[in-house]
Amino acid sequence: MSEWQRTHTCGDLRPTHIGSPVTLNGWVLAIRGYPKQVFVDFKDRYGVTQVVFEADDAEVFAAAQALGREFCLSVTGEVRARIPGKERADIATGAVELVARSLTVLNACPTLPFEINEFGSELANEDIRLQYRYLDLRRKSLQNVIVLRHRLCKTIRDFLDARGFLEIETPLLGKSTPEGARDYLVPSRVHHGEFYALPQSPQLYKQLLMISGYDKYFQIARCLRDEDLRADRQPEFTQLDVEMSFVEREDILTLMEQLSAEILHTVHGLKVATPFPRLAYADAMVRYGSDKPDLRFGMEITDLTDLAAASEFPIIKSALADGGVVRALVVKGGAAKYSNSQLKPGGELPKVAETFKAKILLNAKATADATPDLLVKYFGDATHGPVRERLGVETGDLVLLIADKESIVADALGALRNHLGAALKLYRNWWDEKAEYDATEEAAAKKERRPAKAFEMKPEHFNFLWVVDFPMFMYDEDEKRHVAIHHPFTSPMDEDFARMESHPGECKAKAYDLVLNGSEVGGGSIRNHRQDVQSTVFKMLGMEADDAKARFGFLLDALQSGAPPHGGIALGLDRWCMILAGTTNIRDVIAFPKNKQARDLMSGAPAAVEPRQLKDLGIKLS
Repeated sequence: MSEWQRTHTCGDLRPTHIGSPVTLNGWVLAIRGYPKQVFVDFKDRYGVTQVVFEADDAEVFAAAQALGREFCLSVTGEVRARIPGKERADIATGAVELVARSLTVLNACPTLPFEINEFGSELANEDIRLQYRYLDLRRKSLQNVIVLRHRLCKTIRDFLDARGFLEIETPLLGKSTPEGARDYLVPSRVHHGEFYALPQSPQLYKQLLMISGYDKYFQIARCLRDEDLRADRQPEFTQLDVEMSFVEREDILTLMEQLSAEILHTVHGLKVATPFPRLAYADAMVRYGSDKPDLRFGMEITDLTDLAAASEFPIIKSALADGGVVRALVVKGGAAKYSNSQLKPGGELPKVAETFKAKILLNAKATADATPDLLVKYFGDATHGPVRERLGVETGDLVLLIADKESIVADALGALRNHLGAALKLYRNWWDEKAEYDATEEAAAKKERRPAKAFEMKPEHFNFLWVVDFPMFMYDEDEKRHVAIHHPFTSPMDEDFARMESHPGECKAKAYDLVLNGSEVGGGSIRNHRQDVQSTVFKMLGMEADDAKARFGFLLDALQSGAPPHGGIALGLDRWCMILAGTTNIRDVIAFPKNKQARDLMSGAPAAVEPRQLKDLGIKLS
């Protein structure tokens, strides 16, 4: 062991170490210089230790005065108690300090492109931090997320291993089978003009494993999709992939509930109640306008289509004539919270509705004065009373109505509901509460150095829901064909086998999504294990028999080889980690993410390649 190698980490030292010789390795977090002493906050991923350099050791003191932030050091010295009143309750090592006897600079550090800190208002621009991600990853908050992610994956592996599951890797280089998101393609050097596809998921391989007799499979799988990015989406992502044979829907839902409870208990020490609530897709869309509703707050959507039948108001009358619907949200006390300017076209709330193609957002304020009631204008003298009663409108409430095609009404009101829930703080994220608490305690600790009470995370901060009974197909007006709601390998309900071709719009799928706090964190289904059913599904999706054979012939052949009933689910680990870590951006929970334009600013990918490489692949750029 070299003399500079550590005997302890920067998070280890306690009063029991007082008087012990210790060597620490790490980085300089902060420096405070005085005439007779230099104090260094010394960090590694385990914690922070205060190191003191005394002037009576001239050589070491002079070396300490030349240090800069983020220098990589080895420090050897003796542990001693801090001066009474100078202890720090906010760090685990806060009762002691290390008096340095020797200092080795393992690597100096020039002036950094940005200051590494934890304060949101002082954080450097995200693109700069992504360009120097290896520096950004030294932030304690990001290190905590990476540790949490590790613990999440370990919990999953231990849980499934204890239940007889095998972790089996599947290929990264496969065949492109276009259906859904775009594939990332990899040209073959050996077979010019032919391409591999990177996996959007291991879907087909895990089904083949079921046919091969591996009845309990899982994989923490890397997946890639060439799609537009957003806050909770990256071109490459990680999912827990699970597949089981000889099971029905309830077996998979029960297993995932047990796993979810185990994750919350291991990661945050919480006990969540199971089973999770179930909500049919059709109910979710009518009541919440979303197939991933956030049930941490109420504000359900109310259908008024039947009461609007006699309306003479042009917008409502036209929508109903075109087969549309009329639905509404009630914002309790909203009459005072939203001004008329915020409700006019182009205002805050209409903008949200317009994003989802709603032609106009109608509104009515229930006031106590003589202001004409717009509900009378919309529904007429005879009907506005029953409308008020169904909505439960009280003085001071704001009613928001949309009359349009059902899909537009659901999407627009669902988005409005989510917008209002966040804007009016109808629910509390645990990290919002913790931030407010920490800010108060931080100020108090600076003044009095008193211990901060532990923030109490509660089970109700995590709202789980199963959405079930999805439609099997949806008609795509642009492509003029039916498309699969989940994917082409999902089984229809048993009672719908015989009428897939005659009544495709009425068929339901054996599909299910797991929703956590309004985010879809998992989705799966019972699969087609019969070749005839799978072929019929392909036919309904517009695939001719020859086309289906060319794309999925190996699967169709396998389904005729004693394929067992099987099903599974995939959990989005990045989204899980994002919610568990208390962030709203998926890039915060991935060690080396891409930016909003799908670029790796650190390495420079994607980038041009040498002409020789293209020649080897038989590719000529136009």
